[in-house]
Amino acid sequence: MRVLIAFDKFKGALGAAEACDVVAGALRRARPGWELDVAPLADGGDGFCRILTQAAAGALREERVSTTVFPGAGQAEQHAVPLGWVELERLPPAARARLELPASARHLALVELAAVNGLAQLPPAQRDVWRSSTRGTGELIALAAAAGADAVLLGVGGSATSDLGLGALAALGWRFEAHSGAVLDPPLPSLWPQIAHIAGGARALPPLRIACDVQNPLLGPAGAAAVYGPQKGLKAQDLPRFEAEAERLARLLCEHAGCELDVLQQPGAGAAGGIAFGLAVGAGARLVAGFELVAEWLDLSARLERADLVISGEGRFDATSFAGKGPGTLAREATRRGRRCAIFAGSVEDSLVPKEGLELLAISPAQLPLEAALRSTAEHLSRAVGDWLATSVDGEEFQRARS
Repeated sequence: MRVLIAFDKFKGALGAAEACDVVAGALRRARPGWELDVAPLADGGDGFCRILTQAAAGALREERVSTTVFPGAGQAEQHAVPLGWVELERLPPAARARLELPASARHLALVELAAVNGLAQLPPAQRDVWRSSTRGTGELIALAAAAGADAVLLGVGGSATSDLGLGALAALGWRFEAHSGAVLDPPLPSLWPQIAHIAGGARALPPLRIACDVQNPLLGPAGAAAVYGPQKGLKAQDLPRFEAEAERLARLLCEHAGCELDVLQQPGAGAAGGIAFGLAVGAGARLVAGFELVAEWLDLSARLERADLVISGEGRFDATSFAGKGPGTLAREATRRGRRCAIFAGSVEDSLVPKEGLELLAISPAQLPLEAALRSTAEHLSRAVGDWLATSVDGEEFQRARS
């Protein structure tokens, strides 16, 4: 029996690689003769840099950049974050083609916003969009460029910020000035009313690609602040004021960059609090479909073709899981190819009706409080896989069924 184990993260509990290791361990104990292919998934958020760098036999370096929250007008602390380096020739041809980079490009740097300015980096009490900045992400992009990257790939899932990417642009050479001429750096949302002029521009950068599956525009009821602001500490009563200033600054940036205003409504512009918008306008960044790139990077199609059984999962599996997320997309493709697929998740939406060949299994006891469930995710995942194997078809029977 050939088994593809491909999990995304269980947010707040297990990383993708950790979840895969838990399941692989359960399978080795229960079915020692099975052949396992382990492929942790990434969606542009937590684990993106490490997973893709390791998959391409690249190198990880640690760099020190600014943390997310700035105390008033002071300077943020610094923390160590990973910067990935891979040789483009090591990528599958489909992944290289999707990046659409110059033929001369050889060295690709991978930056993970979640590791620099991610929601998981901050306890709930410290989440405050007014004082949070993507400056650290911009610093890491600048470090990659200075170190000789021919291109930079930025994963933007799991952000704690909603600053239109202005903090990143400040680190890359843009200046945000008050009426007095004073430079506001970083241009925190709390300082937006003081910004009267935008000057300068991004220093010379290699091509920048943003891996993203979010389709939200920048503004409006489906925009960055309205949809994602509350989880980042934005209060409902502050949304109109925040949105009005965001629109003013977005228009000011477009005006200075000579960019058409329709970019504000482009799908994906609202990704990661608008950093996709800011880097597109101010640094020439281009969006690429996140999971499609990851699937090509990990050569999932070929690995699916070799597998008899697919085991995947994430923290919560619901209707949105089939709308571009890794486990849902993998499950759909596995069943289309006639592969049996089992999804293990912390919780599963009750209304989901799985297709033939797909099993959806919730690992957490229904009455268990969330905090307790998160603390014991590894234990529950291992036990759920073991219980499922005890009642599943054995390898010989399943291979006979496939043939």
